[in-house]
Amino acid sequence: MMLLDRYLIREFTRWFGLILSVFVLLYLLVDFFGRLRMFLSNNALPSQMVAYFLYNLPMIVSLTLPAAILVATLLTLGALSRNSEIIAMKACGVSLYRIFLPIILCAGLLSTFNFLNGEFLVPEANQRAEHIKRVEIQKKEPRGTFKRNELWYRGEKGIYNFKVFDVETLTLHGITINYLDARFHLTHRVDAEWAEWKEGRWQFHNVMIARFADGEFPQLTWAEHQAVDLPESPLDFQVVQKDADQMGYFELGAYVRKLRAEGYDVTRYTADLHGKLAFSFVSLILVLIGVSFPVISERGGGAARSIAAGIVLGFSYWLLHAFALSLGRSGTLPPLLSAWTANLVFFVLAAFLVRRVQT
Repeated sequence: MMLLDRYLIREFTRWFGLILSVFVLLYLLVDFFGRLRMFLSNNALPSQMVAYFLYNLPMIVSLTLPAAILVATLLTLGALSRNSEIIAMKACGVSLYRIFLPIILCAGLLSTFNFLNGEFLVPEANQRAEHIKRVEIQKKEPRGTFKRNELWYRGEKGIYNFKVFDVETLTLHGITINYLDARFHLTHRVDAEWAEWKEGRWQFHNVMIARFADGEFPQLTWAEHQAVDLPESPLDFQVVQKDADQMGYFELGAYVRKLRAEGYDVTRYTADLHGKLAFSFVSLILVLIGVSFPVISERGGGAARSIAAGIVLGFSYWLLHAFALSLGRSGTLPPLLSAWTANLVFFVLAAFLVRRVQT
């Protein structure tokens, strides 16, 4: 069995390495031509373009790895089935479940690697790639940072601090703006509960303004609604705000706990948090589907049709997962249910197919 295990693992890793390389290369080519105009218009150096795509590699691997595992499984077992090797193994008394075991273990190890990659490499690499694009290539001055789960921005009129910037609704929450003079002395401060981008300007709500004069007690004013003329638009803050895709699981979890403790709506971020954990299991579910089709095709014929059906099912996972997750972000479904809906549906399908193989 050790000899057979090594043989199966070698065949699987050979196909997996080839398929993953092809997927990554195709992704890079499409992304390169999509950004070629931006590179040329900003006179980007070849070294800058290479560095940008190198820092994007961890994210690309994370996105394409589950599909590569599925296709590698289909090709490995499909080749064994065509060469009657599965029949020979069964004739020697090896069960189908035991034949599948090395490939399932490989998928489990790759799933663990993908989770760790998304936790430690992808967030830092994405930030570095964004810095190369905006600062080194587009020559834009960095004005803000996302630090300690808050957004800090050096604006034209002062220093801004926001607890949350919702890129979907274009709203700011937990606002503090410190206005400084030419000598960096605090002239006045604006605190607001939230603000919305409306008709080309910021509309603040529940606003308190403190004005500081030399040697005098601060003057406080309060307004329920007030338009505030900030030179910055939502696009300026969107560049700085960290999206859930740019955070690891534990970093996003800390962000959700902080926002919940401060009384903000965390439905969207909670759905993304559960989605990150659910997505880490997709490789195992897809490999269970993948091991079934080539073996079923022994009896039903049409190996190419089985492989095509397996690929369609694999990519259907992403469609269902994205759709269900969008319902969770909007609050239509509970965040936990929306994140695991696709996993539950495809796990039931995988269990049915594996059971059918044995029968």
